[in-house]
Amino acid sequence: MTMETARLRRRVHRTRPRRVVLMIDVSGSMTPYADTLLRFGHALVATEPGATEVFSAGTRLTRVTAELRRRDPAAAMDAVSRAVPDWSGGTRLGEELRRLLALNDARGATVVIASDGWERGDVSLLGAQMARLSRMAHRVIWVNPHRGREGYRPLTAGMRAALPYVDDFVAGHSLAAFEELAALLGGAHA
Repeated sequence: MTMETARLRRRVHRTRPRRVVLMIDVSGSMTPYADTLLRFGHALVATEPGATEVFSAGTRLTRVTAELRRRDPAAAMDAVSRAVPDWSGGTRLGEELRRLLALNDARGATVVIASDGWERGDVSLLGAQMARLSRMAHRVIWVNPHRGREGYRPLTAGMRAALPYVDDFVAGHSLAAFEELAALLGGAHA
C-alpha cells in the first residue's frame, strides 16, 4: 500500500491598497492651487494606478485619471488641460458630488475633496451629498488652501455645509500641507 503525499497550496494574503478618489475644484477661485493639486493627483496615480481616480469639478464633473496616467508630468498636465472644459468657471460642488456618487466610485474609498468651498449651486444639496458621501466612503478628507492662512475660519456657506461630514480638514497651500495630506493617505496607499 503506497500513499502519495499531496501538496497543499497556500494562499498568500495580499493586501490591496484602499481606493482613493480625488475631486479637485478647478473654478476661478481655485486657479492658484488647481495645477499643484492636479500634480499631486498625478503622483497618486503613478503610485497606485489601479486604486486612484481623479476628477476635476467646476460646473461639471470630469474624470481625468486617464490623462494623469502619462508618465511625463508636463504631458499629463497638457492632457488634463485639453480634457477639462470648465477651467476657471464657477463651482457647483453639490451637483458634481451627486454625479460622483452616482458613479459609485466613492463606496469604501478614501475621498479627498480639494476646494475652497465657494458654492454657486444649492448649498443644501451640497450638505445632503456630503451626508451621503460620509456614509459611503471609508474616510472623507477636505483640502482647503485657505485653511493655511492665519486667522482662517470656514465661513463660506459651502464649507459650513460640508464640514460636519468631513473626517479630516487640512490646508493645501504649502509643501508641509501636502506632506500632511500624503501622510493621511499613507494608510490607503501603503
